[in-house]
Amino acid sequence: MPHPFIFKEIISVTMILFAIIDILGGIPVIIQLRQRVGHIESEKASIAVLVLMVTFLFIGDELLAVIGLDISSFAIAGSLVIFIIAMEMILGVDFFKEELPQAASIVPLAFPLIAGAGTMTTLLSLKSQYQTQNILVGIVLNTLVVYLVLKNVKWLERLLGPIGLSVLRKAFGIILLAIAIKLFRSNTHL
Repeated sequence: MPHPFIFKEIISVTMILFAIIDILGGIPVIIQLRQRVGHIESEKASIAVLVLMVTFLFIGDELLAVIGLDISSFAIAGSLVIFIIAMEMILGVDFFKEELPQAASIVPLAFPLIAGAGTMTTLLSLKSQYQTQNILVGIVLNTLVVYLVLKNVKWLERLLGPIGLSVLRKAFGIILLAIAIKLFRSNTHL
């Protein structure tokens, strides 16, 4: 009888999710959001990420089917939100107005930036390749990394300084814009 937890699967799932979530690449967005709303609730955002990923792992296909959506439509919607956030970073213009700090920790931070369409789609594909308990461990490990980054965002902001932050924000804005366009194109087949 095979052992329920397979270390190799856990490492693979953790690394795949880490690459898709890209919390380190999201640091400039997180800092910008924190500057705008004053405070990021790292616990609330991390719990939201965990709940979203676990829920989507178990009932993602069914949930989308119930509301009449397919993965492509879901991914396109996420790509549009990411596109707008990228434009804010590049142009220095605010499109999202009057965000409450409590709401900003969930939207747009937890979803779609951290647990977005790419992460959800990846979870559905991981389900066909790996055992569920190993995917769950990978989700929990990634949520811990997300929490640590969110909890230390002020320290990261001080470390980078205003000039470093500005350069990083523009650079990652362009990368985020490219990700949004790729996500949009791959799901609209343009």
